Amino acid sequence: QVRLVETGGGVVQAGGSLRLACAAAGNSFSNDIMGWYRQAPGKQRELVATITSGGYTNYVDSVKGRFTISRDNAKNTVYLQMTSLKPEDTAVYYCTRRTDYWGQGTQVTVSS
Repeated sequence: QVRLVETGGGVVQAGGSLRLACAAAGNSFSNDIMGWYRQAPGKQRELVATITSGGYTNYVDSVKGRFTISRDNAKNTVYLQMTSLKPEDTAVYYCTRRTDYWGQGTQVTVSS
């Protein structure tokens, strides 16, 4: 059974940083595309970043240059390093594996 568990959310002031981690239990995810999505109150869930098995990354324009997605296949873990955080980054952040499996989400709140 595949299970994704996100950690690292919290409350931070604007301009601060947070690092999210998503640990995948079950079989190895080394061949799968992994991603982070987020959903702010009253808004649709949106893609934040993805990373392929080969390490190719893709970001939504609003986080380019501020967020970095990475993966450690040996640890079955994917990360999202977030810097220069803005109040509009406030959302529940979800980890996904191929968009077939989803974590429970972790809250990120950026205060102004």
